[in-house]
Amino acid sequence: MENTLINDYLTNNIPNDSKFSYPEVANALEALLNHEAGYPWVNEFEKKFATKMGVKYAIACNSGTSGLHAALHAVGISEGDEVIIPALTVIMDAYAVLHHGGVPVFADVDESTHLITAEEIEKKITPKTKAIITVAWDGISCDMDSIMSLAKNHNLKVVDDCARTVLSTYKGTLAGTIADISVFSFESKKHLSAGGEGGMIVSNDEALATNARKFAGIGYKHMTADAGRTHLAIGTVQDPAYKRFDTIGVNYRMNDITAAIGTGQLDRIEEIVSRRQQVGKMFLEATSGYDWFIPQATPEDCTHSYYTFSVDYRGLELFGVSWKQFYNRYKEMGGDGFYGIVAIPYTEPALAGKTFGSTKCMPGLCPISEGLQERVMCFKTNYRDLGVAQEKIAILVKLLRSLDEK
Repeated sequence: MENTLINDYLTNNIPNDSKFSYPEVANALEALLNHEAGYPWVNEFEKKFATKMGVKYAIACNSGTSGLHAALHAVGISEGDEVIIPALTVIMDAYAVLHHGGVPVFADVDESTHLITAEEIEKKITPKTKAIITVAWDGISCDMDSIMSLAKNHNLKVVDDCARTVLSTYKGTLAGTIADISVFSFESKKHLSAGGEGGMIVSNDEALATNARKFAGIGYKHMTADAGRTHLAIGTVQDPAYKRFDTIGVNYRMNDITAAIGTGQLDRIEEIVSRRQQVGKMFLEATSGYDWFIPQATPEDCTHSYYTFSVDYRGLELFGVSWKQFYNRYKEMGGDGFYGIVAIPYTEPALAGKTFGSTKCMPGLCPISEGLQERVMCFKTNYRDLGVAQEKIAILVKLLRSLDEK
């Protein structure tokens, strides 16, 4: 099939509301059809992402979770080291710590922003604390200045989990560019999707970037912060005395197809994020005025990228309408549903009842997080048709009014 025929086909057969547009699909086909030519898609994706974020180094990996694992290796987490993480987060933050033999220490969050704070982190610091994982939950950065200052005072490293945000800002600076090392996710529901899975580690610290890349790249000795090489001249490697590896690592590398799709999405990331922000603001404006339907607060010095529009639902105590009853009514009226917050990590069956160092995984550790987890409703913002979004928001408003008028 000639490239002109491919271009004609793609131009005429990709729906306007498709998740992936012409550039992503064309890039993926190009990567497939010219695979043997060896175009450096991963390297290009890394360079473009680093430029977009304004950082020195970007390391592509096969998922956000593997990126967290590599980032924690980079900051030196090992057996018995404590890492403070928010209780209101995904279990993968805890998993990444445990895989290094570390101890996840859960800190509570602010009830209005749903974010970990320096005050709560400080309560959990011990002589065994080695690092902090911050989480830009649902599209808002933590108060990074206060957290970085605290970390510096205690000689701790900060890893920022930015899986749920991209292009949101903190005091005019892009989220994910302030911590010692940060990790983004390109899983299918994220702002930037690379076809299913994918992640990116970013840092301005050359040593951390090098450590992360080597760990995620099987430990090839020629790898550097800004890539390095795994394939050398035949005359060099065709030698029984040649040694390839100087680091014990894992294979978390991103493949060319994922990088090609991600590169295409990155070229229009402002458009993608802007649409989510528009939908989030539509939800915010339409549902204002209900003191029992409380949106996640956005600090004045932050912008929200709206991974979801999240609200703290207090209708059970006022109207006797549970979370699930509200959900069912919304669906019956024509709404398309919404999500709850994932279970608090230490209550998940994989961890519940177990003890890791000083952490006993049991309910009651972080009451604010546990309360929010039971009440918060997360409405999707990734509508590609704003008309459909408006219809669903109108249904939600109708339901809110019906309860408020009782």
